[in-house]
Amino acid sequence: MTATSIPFSELVRGLRMIGQQELLPRFEAGIAVDYKADGSVITEADHAVDARVRTLLHEHGQHEPVLSEEQARAEQAQVLEAAPAFWLVDPLDGTSNFAGGMPFFAISIARIEGHRVTHGATYDPVRDELFAATEDTALELNGATPPAAARPPVAELGRAIALVDYKRLEAPVARELASHAPFRSQRNFGACALEWAWLAAGRADLYLHGGQAPWDSAAGGLMLARAGGAMCSLAGGPVFGRSLAKRSAVAARSEPLLAEWRTWLAPWLAPREGTS
Repeated sequence: MTATSIPFSELVRGLRMIGQQELLPRFEAGIAVDYKADGSVITEADHAVDARVRTLLHEHGQHEPVLSEEQARAEQAQVLEAAPAFWLVDPLDGTSNFAGGMPFFAISIARIEGHRVTHGATYDPVRDELFAATEDTALELNGATPPAAARPPVAELGRAIALVDYKRLEAPVARELASHAPFRSQRNFGACALEWAWLAAGRADLYLHGGQAPWDSAAGGLMLARAGGAMCSLAGGPVFGRSLAKRSAVAARSEPLLAEWRTWLAPWLAPREGTS
């Protein structure tokens, strides 16, 4: 199956309806919160969206297996081991934001074939922004080129805006970034898939995260690549992998900027290099 054989533009438009019907009403009304075994937040919205996305895929003729963040780990592992191609679903990226009343969350889906991400979409219902790309098409925001993408990547690290999640970084690099940051300014919004989409769309210049699940980076990594950006793990390997293991991510809107970013990071990562 190729990118052009999937009715992707029609399918991702369905994400808008799901976000508007399942997420926004619950966000505006307030919602009960529960916790997973690992302490992470989960809400009824996660399950409702998960079910709707599965139905949406079937309605558009997509019968490949689904690997969702909300599945049991054994079910996730079975899909990874047995399915040549599957859909990766994060029904609510930024659940803690959603549950806490912070308006920065999204639905994110990606199609995986072998070790490739062939399709990716992330929908932000608060701003009604639908980011999408395939391995054959450029990044689009609501069906058009993102306006901020026209802003050229900054030419040097000191002028960059960075999206950095300090929580999962090793202490030495976190301390150095906090006290002697090489970039102009830093943000962290708490919804990885949506942060990747913003980076790809030109709303930031750099990215750094100490450990992400595959559904965090799959769609956004494809978007960034199709927008001309570059990424790798802290050890220089791929960010996305066909594995449940969390991977670090270093990214930038251009190859030269990524090289400068990695050069700055290298001294603080030396003891851990090769382990990400």
